[in-house]
Amino acid sequence: METADSRNKLHSRLRLWEFPDQYIIEPADGSGASCLDISRVDASMKLIDHVPESNSVRVPKIRSIFGVVGMLKLLAGSYLVVVTESERVGSFLGHPIFKITTLKVLPCDHSLQNSPEEQKKMETEFSKLLSVAEKTTGLYFSYQVNLTLSSQRLHDLGDESKSLPLWRQAEPRFLWNNYMLEVLIDNKLDQFLLPVIQGNILCYQFFETAIGRDIVDITLIARRCTRRNGTRMWRRGADLDGYVANFVETEQIVQMNGYSSSFVQVRGSIPFMWEQVVDLTYKPKFEIVQPEEATRIAERHFLDLRKKYGSVLAVDLVNKHGGEGRLSEKYATVMQHITGDDIRYLHFDFHQICGHIHFERLSILYEQIEGFLEKNGYFLLNEKGEKMKDQLGVVRSNCIDCLDRTNVTQSMIGRKMLELQLKRIGVFGAEETISSHPNFDEHYKILWANHGDEISIQYSGTPALKGDFVRYGHRTAHGVLKDGWSSLRRYYLNNFADGTKQDAIDLLQGHYIVAVSRDMAPVPQKGGLEAVANFPVALFVVLMSFWFATMSLKQAGSDYKHKHLFFSLLWTGICVGMAALVRANGRIFCNRPRLHKPRG
Repeated sequence: METADSRNKLHSRLRLWEFPDQYIIEPADGSGASCLDISRVDASMKLIDHVPESNSVRVPKIRSIFGVVGMLKLLAGSYLVVVTESERVGSFLGHPIFKITTLKVLPCDHSLQNSPEEQKKMETEFSKLLSVAEKTTGLYFSYQVNLTLSSQRLHDLGDESKSLPLWRQAEPRFLWNNYMLEVLIDNKLDQFLLPVIQGNILCYQFFETAIGRDIVDITLIARRCTRRNGTRMWRRGADLDGYVANFVETEQIVQMNGYSSSFVQVRGSIPFMWEQVVDLTYKPKFEIVQPEEATRIAERHFLDLRKKYGSVLAVDLVNKHGGEGRLSEKYATVMQHITGDDIRYLHFDFHQICGHIHFERLSILYEQIEGFLEKNGYFLLNEKGEKMKDQLGVVRSNCIDCLDRTNVTQSMIGRKMLELQLKRIGVFGAEETISSHPNFDEHYKILWANHGDEISIQYSGTPALKGDFVRYGHRTAHGVLKDGWSSLRRYYLNNFADGTKQDAIDLLQGHYIVAVSRDMAPVPQKGGLEAVANFPVALFVVLMSFWFATMSLKQAGSDYKHKHLFFSLLWTGICVGMAALVRANGRIFCNRPRLHKPRG
């Protein structure tokens, strides 16, 4: 009932013909439908009845592809993005789900040959970002079902909406290729429009050996919002419209004995404008931006959540003191103007209460939110597909990154709700828990740990910290060491890699639109030391600066104290100077405005 009308059915098998002057995308699913002809000169598109004949001059390269993701236009050329490799990872409501394992960017840039040299150079700079885009992780699609909507929202779609093409059914904020599809939409190419989400989809079947009964299917689906998408240090807080960084909707679906039930929770950055400017320090200072706008921005955010999910319980997990404390205090103050019957706010100082090892103390938090969870419930369908329950509200969790503390907390909430769902279906008895079934318990923990790792990799570049607790139920020495290594990797990525990745994200999702009049403006050339400022250079100078400063102070006698103090300050100054030097992180779009919002 959730599939698109047959007239709008997506082509599930495609063949790409690469001619010297055109790309031909031929349906290979036996439908006999028209082929898509794309010019490599100006990226114009049209439908044709059959593939053109080849000859000794026009010898095509032929390959199978699994979908058209969209088209991007740069200064002079356009670039077609297609799926060249994918793998089936499970199903959603009985329909196959595929993960994209390889994206390919195909240039339609022959017109670039007649462009000025400066324009060619800029085109090359921008096109380099597309190679970064090809490495995007966590992309999923289905040919038959809308992955951007939860089970409850799909069930509630009207018949008219269900007959529309999948891209028109899609929730724009979760449609990863929303902007890239615009050219294909304008050309009315519905059967070639492949909706893609970014996030994570994990499916697992727990067999009889796991719980001593019939098969239980558990699926976790994460849907990442594209409105303020980005990397850890380059996307924090909210924008003026109330869209927050690292906003992810997580749906936990359980199917057994003909019943289907789902539970949704969300995470997202603290919903007002704040930032951490990358400056080579391990933990850059938190800065609240336009504090006078904080209440209005948060209000817009929560009104949007209220409209989409019903009642909202905001669980704030950040520290009460230190730099985080300033954010928490502002958040609490803002929420005093917003909370009411349908919007509640709860602060739970995760580190103060749980420390770094006593995560079992999350039971204290559960006692405080149990009433909200039981009242607002979960979505439930019986064996006949009839709705028995609706989920009426959502828990919104956040820490600073909305990764590590948040994932531990969400896994606890998910576990408690799954137990309620299994009791309602009749699988568990009144006193039975997931922990009563060791095999089931073990695999369920792994499911959530893998889920948290994937969300973390997309935002921070590393697996989630504290993942050993989610995976094993307790902290381990190996887990602590792994967290230390991941923290160092995050530091490197934040300072020396994520700026370029952020540019690629902004380009792909229409947050930055390339324009000849603006991007061809002269840009000051980097020279001298700045031209070679990179991670090895920066790290070497910083470490040497600290070493010389330390040695200088150690060797200082009473007669030479002022001299050594001078050299200590000198080396410290070099260290600070290097930090300032690489602070811009080499970003192409630095200080350039966002000009356009994506469709929807």
